[in-house]
Amino acid sequence: MDVLALGEPALAALIGLAGGVMLGLAARLGRFCTLGAIEDLLYGGSSRRMRMWGLAIGLSVVGAFGLMGAGLFAPADTFYLSIRWMPVAAILGGLTFGYGMALAGNCGFGAIARLGGGDLRAFVIVLVMGLTSYLVLRGPLAGLRDSLFHQQPVTPGDPVPGLAHMIAAQTGAPVWATGLALGLAICAGVLASRDFLRDGRALFWSAVVAAAILSGWVGTSWIAHHGFAALPVVSHSFSAPLGETLLFAMTGAVSDLSFSVGSVLGVALGAFAGSFSQGRFRWEACEDPRELRRQITGAVLMGAGAVVAMGCTIGQGVSAFSVLAWSAPLTFAAIFAGAALGLRQLITGFQPAE
Repeated sequence: MDVLALGEPALAALIGLAGGVMLGLAARLGRFCTLGAIEDLLYGGSSRRMRMWGLAIGLSVVGAFGLMGAGLFAPADTFYLSIRWMPVAAILGGLTFGYGMALAGNCGFGAIARLGGGDLRAFVIVLVMGLTSYLVLRGPLAGLRDSLFHQQPVTPGDPVPGLAHMIAAQTGAPVWATGLALGLAICAGVLASRDFLRDGRALFWSAVVAAAILSGWVGTSWIAHHGFAALPVVSHSFSAPLGETLLFAMTGAVSDLSFSVGSVLGVALGAFAGSFSQGRFRWEACEDPRELRRQITGAVLMGAGAVVAMGCTIGQGVSAFSVLAWSAPLTFAAIFAGAALGLRQLITGFQPAE
């Protein structure tokens, strides 16, 4: 059977769905969560979930450049390496997103996962974040965003804005081998903790997250090179894709399925399956207007910040990191700083420690 007979957009959506299910399961069963990892590190005295994030990144880098060496994936085809690096946008967008994430209590990915567990408060975050991202990306604020942070494509002859590509250009080493070595170094650094190395559950779910990211890259790359619809080579992100999913839900008769739509739905389905299998699915609603106001404000900030930074905790924090884009570490550091600021405000109210 010719899989392309399904239609290229539908096939891309199925690939996104499969990877999204893996991410949803990792969120609910493996407790893979950005804000939770930051909170544990800063206030819980535990680096376990942050190390999970680091291992997912390292394995994704190893996989992405291993696929490149096998001729199955070209990182330079991705959005993150085909747009010129904008450090100011990465910093401002990341700080805004991180602060909004702390206010909302979840990032976009985490909100979808919580929605899959029956949390209706997360439904509000998903709606508001999706609407805001499209408002800034393609709506009335798109012109302002473009004038301040114009995305310029990398033209032939320009250096690729990626660490592995830069090192390879200076040393003459193959790009894929350089990236593979850097990925292995990240993994080695994360696994230096013996306690974490003995935590089989954490290792497993970190690998599942990496597999989800890599499935997106290799699947959409295959479609791009074998199909005729000129679909982009993408992997998982949860900022603008939320808006795209809402748009498809309203206009599905006149718009195609996409990888993003499948990815968002997959996370919700995976989270539902994970919570239901453990008997933890339950409907929850917001009873405090102040909490709802804070979550809506956070969702607005996340939607706008993610578009400016060209990605969220998953988009920049794992997908862009997997191809070693320059934007990834800076954006993730800015998200961490913004979240730390927001958490401090919520927990201590900026009062000096006694």
